[in-house]
Amino acid sequence: MKYLEKYDFTNEEIEYLEANVPSRLKDKLNENYKLVGQNINYLKDLGVSNFKTIFSKYYDMFLMDYSNFTGIFKKYDTEDLIEKLNNNMEIIEFL
Repeated sequence: MKYLEKYDFTNEEIEYLEANVPSRLKDKLNENYKLVGQNINYLKDLGVSNFKTIFSKYYDMFLMDYSNFTGIFKKYDTEDLIEKLNNNMEIIEFL
């Protein structure tokens, strides 16, 4: 999961993920690193400051097709969504 360094993840954060993500999902995340990176960049570019925390908790969501992933967020007012995600990332479960 070293590719996560490109997205500002620290070695400690990567080590935590490697130790805590189930091996099957870890394999999928590694196999689909380009897609995962696209989805991370989308949140990052959107202005979601806690994108790493969101990834660490909802990593399986980042395996979604890019258009489906972005479609989840495009349904909402961007500024309102960013504020809500930055304040309480768990609302992602209800999007």
